[in-house]
Amino acid sequence: MAVAGGLAGATAYGARELLHRQAAQARRAIGKPLGEQAPAGDKHWKKKYGAPVDLLVLGDSIAAGLGAERPKHTLGGRLARGIARDTGRSVRLRTAAVVGSESSMLASQLTSLPPSYRPDVAVMVVGGNDVTHRVPVADSVRHLAGAIDELRSRGAEVVVGTCPDLGALRPVPQPLRALGSRASRQLAAAQREVALERGAWVVSLSHVVGPFFITNPDEMFSLDRFHPSAHGYKRTARAMLPSVLAALGVVQELPFGHHAPGVGGSG
Repeated sequence: MAVAGGLAGATAYGARELLHRQAAQARRAIGKPLGEQAPAGDKHWKKKYGAPVDLLVLGDSIAAGLGAERPKHTLGGRLARGIARDTGRSVRLRTAAVVGSESSMLASQLTSLPPSYRPDVAVMVVGGNDVTHRVPVADSVRHLAGAIDELRSRGAEVVVGTCPDLGALRPVPQPLRALGSRASRQLAAAQREVALERGAWVVSLSHVVGPFFITNPDEMFSLDRFHPSAHGYKRTARAMLPSVLAALGVVQELPFGHHAPGVGGSG
């Protein structure tokens, strides 16, 4: 038994060392060619439409729009224009998302807001950094739950885009990529459950937009092969928009991969 235990321990140690080496290799391959600052998209979009919708975006680099070259191509900018188009209302966009954020940093993003700020709808995308930094799922979803509760106490409808499938990241070697894919899907499932329990709308990004990143990476990823390109953000915003419009009471039917609070949604 002692020999078997020793062999198992050695195998586990070897696997960890392999994953550490591969993680370092992936970080070198990806680098930071985009820097750490996304284009600033905060403004009053389509102001002439009147009757503004207050849109808040929180989360990580995807929520912030890193990889987009222009403010209108960020996730927030794309969503703002889509909301304006489909509601006939202007949109005041506020982005509290910070590049590199984990779920634990949602609280500080919320405290950065004025106490009197009351968004109509808040969109959150977070989780990728939790996976790469090996944050326990229970800790990640606890922080997500706290952010949802705070937003709903402010009277906001909340839309959560679950953790994307990290298996789409081609610069990450195997078996690290497969492990990342499994971990990101586990986190996404837990995010969906806790968000629905707390009255948020949920968009399963790995289902509604993930296949586009897997089958068409050259178009969907920016030059670092990690963050979305302008087209990737266009697809992601288009995929999330039905739940945002449902949260605003504009649409009733939701497509595959969207989940309404209280009923679990479709797909």
